[in-house]
Amino acid sequence: MIRLASWIVGSLFITALAAWLISLDGTLTLEAAGYRMQPRLGVAIFLFLLVAIVLIVVWAVVRRIISAPRAMARRNRERRKEQGVEALSDAIIALQAGDPVRARLLAREAQARLPSNQAARLLEACADLAVGDMAAAREHYRGLIADERTALAALAGLYEQARTQTRPEAALTFARKALALAPQAGWAATAVFEDLVRRGQWAEAVAMVNVEAANTREQRAHKRRRQAVIETARARETETSAPLPALDHALTALKLLPDFVPAALIAARIHINRGETRKAMSLLRRIWRATGHPDVALLYAHAQPGASAVDRLKRMGELVEMPPPHRAAALVLARTAIDAYDWSKARDALAPFAGKDATQGIASLMAEIEEGQSGDQGKAREWLARAVRAPRDPAWTADGLTSDEWEPISPITGRLDAFEWKVPVVASLRPASAEPALPMVQQHPAVLPLAQAGNPQ
Repeated sequence: MIRLASWIVGSLFITALAAWLISLDGTLTLEAAGYRMQPRLGVAIFLFLLVAIVLIVVWAVVRRIISAPRAMARRNRERRKEQGVEALSDAIIALQAGDPVRARLLAREAQARLPSNQAARLLEACADLAVGDMAAAREHYRGLIADERTALAALAGLYEQARTQTRPEAALTFARKALALAPQAGWAATAVFEDLVRRGQWAEAVAMVNVEAANTREQRAHKRRRQAVIETARARETETSAPLPALDHALTALKLLPDFVPAALIAARIHINRGETRKAMSLLRRIWRATGHPDVALLYAHAQPGASAVDRLKRMGELVEMPPPHRAAALVLARTAIDAYDWSKARDALAPFAGKDATQGIASLMAEIEEGQSGDQGKAREWLARAVRAPRDPAWTADGLTSDEWEPISPITGRLDAFEWKVPVVASLRPASAEPALPMVQQHPAVLPLAQAGNPQ
């Protein structure tokens, strides 16, 4: 209704305007080529407007005819672009769906219709890699490196190709180039960092961790732990050759993680070797109260070089109360008591934990007590038989492998901070004296007997 009323009002207005123009007084004289015209002024204006409209319409038709080829070419380009984008989209879907052959065909079609689109070329390289055509994929990726927009993606593709072909050195080269090009590239930083860790290049590794951005609480905690682990690895590596720098690294790790047992053990051993027994014992008491780790208690008992077994037992009594508050305390107290031939104290320490749920360590020590105190071979064999079937005690475990001492990386995967103090899942043992598969740091000679005594298997 409103549209109809508007149309009627507009028509009336135009009609009134035309009538007003026609009714204007006066004449207009036109002379051309011997002809003379004297129309009324209103009629002349009306005719002029009509001629102008006709000329505009004619020019629009002529221009449309002239520009028709160019318009057709533009429409063809737009249609090819739409087809190229559709082919590119279908190629991405096919590659994600696990059909790399179709994805490669569609990527080639997209590249033919979109010659300047580097995404089509990159997608074709990804499809080549998925198909297994390594040579074609490498050529495509190398061609994409020249373009700064696709250089990082091309290096990522070359990195994945090198990993697929088991060429770690080449993969590392591509990761380093990508890291130099884009320091924020997470995959490149991870690859370079893992290589530094595997090679034991701790100074470079901790430098990379130091510059990492940590915005959330979890990220800051993760960063501090990695820094502490690397500093502990540096301390472990130089504990014998350069004890003072090693002590600095261990204390730095303890500032980052105050209850980190491996760093505390290294720092305490260095204090003991330097004759700083009080510092070592103070540190070990604090760590024992926080963690209850048996290696801490055993080192505390051996803090005074040359002390007798009785003296070690007396020192252990300063640290562990009777009855022991937990199984780890009972194990270390019983071990020290057995060394001092105090069979009653050893038995009393183990009594609360020698029930049905006795672990291998408890059963093994009970066998020693039965044999040493009364010479009862039958009971000793009974406890040894229980030890075979008993649950295992916590140990340093990583990737199903156990070790007598903490190590910064896993010998199997090379993963940093892989060792955890927990009950092993797989009963495989890697003694501390075994030759490591990867470059490892040296052991401190004074601690091996303690570790072996504190982790009965």
